[in-house]
Amino acid sequence: MYPKLRLRTLTLTVASAFSVSSFAYAQTTSSEPAKNLEETTQDAKVKAKAKSDDKKIVAPSTNDGVQKVTISGGRTDQEERRQSTAAKIIFGREELDRNGDSSIGDVLKRLPGVTVGGRPGRGGDIRMRGMGNGYTQILLNGERAPRGFSMDSLTPDQVERIEIIRGSVAEYSTQAIAGTINIVLREEYKQKDIDLKLSLAYEEGRLAPNVSLTVPGEIGSLSYALSGSVFQNRQHDDGSTLTNEKNQNGDDTLIQDQYDQTNRKTTGIHLTPRFNYKFENGDTLMMQPFLMNSRSDSSTQSTVNEIYRSPKADTNTNTVEEFAVATGSARSETTFLRGFGNWQHKFEGNSKLNIRFGGGLGKMESNSLRYQFDKNGKQIDVISDVNNTRDSSINTGGKFTMPYGEGHTLAAGWDLEMGKRSQTRISLDNGKAQFAESGDNLDANTRRLAVFAQDEFDINAQFSAYAGLRWEGIRTSSTVAGQPIENTSSVWSPVLHGVWRIPGAGKDQIRASLTQSYRAPALNDLIAVTSISNQNSVFRPDRTGNPYLKPELSKGIDIAYEHYLTRAGIISANFFVRNIDNLIRRNTEEVQVLDPADGKYKPRQVSKPVNIGHATTKGIELEAKFQLQEFFPDGPAIDVRSNYSHFWSSVDDIQGPNNRLDQQPTQTANFGLDYRPAGTALTVGGNINWTPAYEIQSSNIQINQTGIKRQLDLYGLWKFNPNLQVRLSANNLRANDYESGSIINSDSLNRIDYNTSKTYTTWTLRVEMKL
Repeated sequence: MYPKLRLRTLTLTVASAFSVSSFAYAQTTSSEPAKNLEETTQDAKVKAKAKSDDKKIVAPSTNDGVQKVTISGGRTDQEERRQSTAAKIIFGREELDRNGDSSIGDVLKRLPGVTVGGRPGRGGDIRMRGMGNGYTQILLNGERAPRGFSMDSLTPDQVERIEIIRGSVAEYSTQAIAGTINIVLREEYKQKDIDLKLSLAYEEGRLAPNVSLTVPGEIGSLSYALSGSVFQNRQHDDGSTLTNEKNQNGDDTLIQDQYDQTNRKTTGIHLTPRFNYKFENGDTLMMQPFLMNSRSDSSTQSTVNEIYRSPKADTNTNTVEEFAVATGSARSETTFLRGFGNWQHKFEGNSKLNIRFGGGLGKMESNSLRYQFDKNGKQIDVISDVNNTRDSSINTGGKFTMPYGEGHTLAAGWDLEMGKRSQTRISLDNGKAQFAESGDNLDANTRRLAVFAQDEFDINAQFSAYAGLRWEGIRTSSTVAGQPIENTSSVWSPVLHGVWRIPGAGKDQIRASLTQSYRAPALNDLIAVTSISNQNSVFRPDRTGNPYLKPELSKGIDIAYEHYLTRAGIISANFFVRNIDNLIRRNTEEVQVLDPADGKYKPRQVSKPVNIGHATTKGIELEAKFQLQEFFPDGPAIDVRSNYSHFWSSVDDIQGPNNRLDQQPTQTANFGLDYRPAGTALTVGGNINWTPAYEIQSSNIQINQTGIKRQLDLYGLWKFNPNLQVRLSANNLRANDYESGSIINSDSLNRIDYNTSKTYTTWTLRVEMKL
C-alpha cells in the first residue's frame, strides 16, 4: 500500500461558516485612508454617496453610565466597498498593521477566498478562489507587476492598502479569471510625523532584523513622503522525500529516501518615495519610483538512502549515474527599478483626464554549483548553472471621464506596454553542455495594447449598473537557437455589473456580475528554451515551451448578498461560476534529443504546455466580520473576523475523480478575534487559517496530493501613547509539517513521491514610533 496523505473533510453549515475568519475589521474611528493613485469612476460616486451616509452612531450606555459614541468622519473602507458597483474589498492601513505580519502573503491569506500556496512561513503564489497558475491578476498601483517580481519582496509597511476585485473591470486588464489583487503603495504625503518602525524576527535561533522609515514633507506646492526599509533574513529548511516504484506486477523495483537541507541568508533594501505637485490651474502630478534590491546566498546538501533497488530495475532514462550525496551552493541578486507617474487635468463640467506613465528596469543574476558523489564517495558530477537576465519595460495609459445625462458617468481610455527580456543561461555537466540547446541566449519582446470604454450609471435610487468593453492584444516575439518564434493573441471582454439596494432593508444589497476574462500564456510557457533535469525521468522531466499556445478564455457570473451591520460590520455570501476554454496543462512525453557529447540522439522525458479543452469551476464564499457588542451591548470589546470558502471544479479532458483545476483546494477558512480589555492600552488577537488536504488528478496517469494546512497566528499590541506602540506576534505557532506528494500510474510503472517539509514558528517584536 502506498503512503497516503492524511485527507480530512470538514462539514460546516452556513451559520458556522460565518464564524470562520480572516478579513480584518475596519473600525469606524480610523483615519480616512489615502486616495488611490488614480480615482476610478466608482470613487467619484462613492464620495458623493458617502457624504449622505456619514453619521454618528450612539451605542447603549455602559455599566459606568457613559455612552460610547463612534463618529465616522469621511469615507471608510467599508463604505467604499458598499458603494462600489463592482465587487471590491478594501484592506486598509489599520488592518495591515493589526497582526504585525512580515510579508504581504501573510496578510492576504486571511482574506475571503484567498489562499497562499506552499508551506507556511515560506510564501508562495497568491490564489483567489483557489486557482493557481496565474489565474489571479496582481497589480501594483493599478499596473501589472514586473516579471520576476515576488509578493514576498513587499512588507506591509510599504503598502497603503490592498484592493480585492472579484470581477473584472474594463479599465484594468481582464487577465483576471479568478480576480484581481491591486496593491497600492504608501502615499502618506499628507502625514505630519516621521514614522520609524523597528522589528526583530526570531525563527529557530535565527534573527531577522528590519528597519522601516517614512519622512514626510512639503515645499510650496510640492508634497512628498520618503519611505524605505532595509532587512536581513536567515532561514533553514529541511525535508525528506520517500520514493517507491513498482513494476506492472506490483513488485517493488525501487525504495529510497532523500533528505534535503538548505541554509539561506537574504539581505535587501526597498525605497518607495512619493512626490505630488499641484499646479496653479488645479492640475496634479504624482510620481512614485520603486527600488528593490535583494541578495541571497544559500547552501544545500542532499543525501539519498537507497533502501532497495531491483537488479533489473530500469526506473528512468538518466544519462548520469545516480548520486548518493550532493552538496551545492548558490548566489543570486535581484534589482528592480520601477517608476509610476500620473497627471490629472480637470475640465469644466466635471470631466477629467488622467494620463499614466511609467517604466522599469530589472536585473537578475544567479549562479550555482553542485557536486554529486556515489555511495563510495567518488565524485561523479559537477553541475554548474549561470543565469543572467535583463528586463526593461515602458508603459502608458489614460482615461477620460465625463458625466453624461442623468446619472451616467462615461469613461474611455487606453493601455500600452512594451517590454524586452534578454537572458543568457549556461548549464554545464562536468564542463560540457548537457544538451544541444541548454546554453542558448534568449531575447524576447512583448507588446500589450488595450482600449476600453465603460459607463457607470444609476438607474434609480435602488439600482446601479456598470457596463464596459475592453479589447486587449498581446504580441510576443523571440529568437531561440537562431529561429524566430512569434505568438499573437487578442481578446474582446464585455463586462457587466449591477447592484440592487433592497428597499426597506437598511444597507442590504444584492450584487450580480457577468464578465468575460482570459489568461494569457506566461512568457516561459511560450518560449521553447529547454530547462534540463539532472535526474530526467517521467517524474522529473525536462521542461520546454510551446509558441503555439492560445490564451484561456473564460465566461463567468457572480451573485452576492451583503448585509451591512450598524457598527461597520458585514455578513455576506458570494457565489461564482467560471467556464474556461483552451485550458492549459503540461503534458510529458518521450522525445529524441541530440547529445553533443557523442552526436547521438537519446530519449528524454520532456514536459510541454498544451491547450487541452474545457473546464468549469464554481464556489461559494461566506464572510462575517463584526463587533461582538453589535449583538451584546454589554459584552467585551471583541471584533470577530471570519470567512469560509468552498470550491468545485472539473476538467473535461481528464478522467475523474478529482479532475480539478491545478492546485485548487476544496475548502479554505479563517477565524480571527481582536480583544481590547476595558481601561487598558492593550489589544490582543489571533487568527486560525485552515485548508484541508486534497488531491488533484493532473493527468490521466498522475495524481498530485497536498496535505492539510493549519496555521495559528497570535499577537499582542501595547500602545504606550499616540506616538509609541510595541507589538509582539507569533506566526505559525503550531508549526505542523507540510506534506505533499505525487502518484503516477502507467501501464509499465507505478511511482509515488511523498514529501515532508518542516515548518517553524516565527516570533516578531516590533516597535513603532512617530517622531
